Amino acid sequence: MNIAAFLSYVLVTTFTPGPNNIMSMSNANKYGFRKTLKFIFGVSAGFAVIMLLCSYFNLILFKYIPKVELVMSIIGGVYMVYLAVKIMTSKSHDEQDNKHKNISFVSGLVLQFINPKVILYGITTISTFIIPSYRSSFSLLLFSLFLAFVGFLATSCWALFGALFQKFLAKYRKPFNLAMGLLLIYSALSLFY
Repeated sequence: MNIAAFLSYVLVTTFTPGPNNIMSMSNANKYGFRKTLKFIFGVSAGFAVIMLLCSYFNLILFKYIPKVELVMSIIGGVYMVYLAVKIMTSKSHDEQDNKHKNISFVSGLVLQFINPKVILYGITTISTFIIPSYRSSFSLLLFSLFLAFVGFLATSCWALFGALFQKFLAKYRKPFNLAMGLLLIYSALSLFY
């Protein structure tokens, strides 16, 4: 496994704006970090479940359809480039789209099952980086927990530094998005060398 490509993909994808991070930031700005922790723990639990499901889904695909590895790598690479372009061309988020009143554990958990970014992230990360090198149940569990932990760190950072991070992104949005996009393109290209 190319650890640098794996970690850069995981960090860029997890720490860039998405429903989990934006909702955590918005909720922390409105209700405070402590009240938002229930939501963050729910997000993390749901994230872990989705990563485990994606792990076993990918394992089944690789076990029964061995030729799918190349296809999944190509799809994963194309998806990473797509995300990179989206990040590099994104505009600032409209606050009206980010008003959320429910900050419970259950709302954070359920969000993961309807969050396409998390599902695609899980399928892409696991099929592209993990399954080609690790296939045991124990390693899939450890990677799923690691990915959930990184997700927890990301949502916590967005919540904790919500107001400061929001100002930073507003001020340096273009260079930040360019750097994040270039890291994703590096991750995508590294799949093929």
